[in-house]
Amino acid sequence: MATGHPSYALSELTVGQLAARSGVAVTALHFYESKGLIHSRRTAGNQRRYTRDALRRVAVIRVAHRMGIPLSAVREALVELPENRTPTRADWARLSAHWRADLNERIAELTALRDGLEDCIGCGCLSMNRCPLTNAYDRLGESGSGPRRLLEARDNAAAEPSPGEPCGGQGEACSVVTTG
Repeated sequence: MATGHPSYALSELTVGQLAARSGVAVTALHFYESKGLIHSRRTAGNQRRYTRDALRRVAVIRVAHRMGIPLSAVREALVELPENRTPTRADWARLSAHWRADLNERIAELTALRDGLEDCIGCGCLSMNRCPLTNAYDRLGESGSGPRRLLEARDNAAAEPSPGEPCGGQGEACSVVTTG
């Protein structure tokens, strides 16, 4: 009686079986293969066959994608995994070490973004009537483009108004009136 699931005794999976088991569309598997993320062999009838370790690789690709890790970084990490066998705990520890620093940086950036969403981020837009972190005369623009305070907070620089700003971020001098 067929259950619709690939036999766990199979050493190789068809593209349809890999798609069903991994939850990834066949077209996505073809794309992953074209980018060198997974590999298959071709049968005499030119059909793709994947070893069972491709399931783990596809799972890593999906998780990495959800975390925003570029496919090029995924490919670099997957190159270090053994071919045709399920990776060990040590293999995964090496793989994850590649992403740890990047993920910590992303977490810090997202935290700074979340914490700064309700306040002025020093973008110089002058669109708020009362900005508690005023950017008088767009002085922050001298240090570069973009949301300077948010970027500085990310880089562990002080996110508070500098003492040289009029009112230090307080009082009537910080009122900003838009002109258009």
